[in-house]
Amino acid sequence: MALTPNLNPRIIEALYAEALVLSEEVRAVFDRLRQGHDKRALIGANDDPEADLAHVQLSCEALRTTTRIMHCLAWLLNHRAYFAGELSELQLRRHGRLIANFPLSDPLQVLAIPADAQRCVHDSERLYARIQRLENAWRGATQPTGSAIERLRSRLAMAIPAAL
Repeated sequence: MALTPNLNPRIIEALYAEALVLSEEVRAVFDRLRQGHDKRALIGANDDPEADLAHVQLSCEALRTTTRIMHCLAWLLNHRAYFAGELSELQLRRHGRLIANFPLSDPLQVLAIPADAQRCVHDSERLYARIQRLENAWRGATQPTGSAIERLRSRLAMAIPAAL
């Protein structure tokens, strides 16, 4: 059961494993960085506004990155369910969409965070772009052309000569 030649259970499973590993790495990196900011705040080292801005930028990037990965995981889980026979293709098409054009991180904000967090942000953007390409290919490969009425007329025209 394959939706397109580019989308099959092995690809979905490989991407799912990659997304899980990335989500754990992102959690660990941003938790470690957040804890470092929290410790500095407790000892009063964060009295300057630049440190507060850095903390907000870090929080924003953490939220944006984890949300991006969660959207990827949701899309992958829906496709895993389809390949396992738990969802029909119609259910998958209705409820298994990836949010189109999820905003990329602001490059200037990303430069303001530590290198390991920057790598996590970029890895999440690359994963999202790969899944978005699969989504576009999958939806584009099976999108019906014309309106529903035109498709019905075409089917009727093919069925009527065969019946005579």
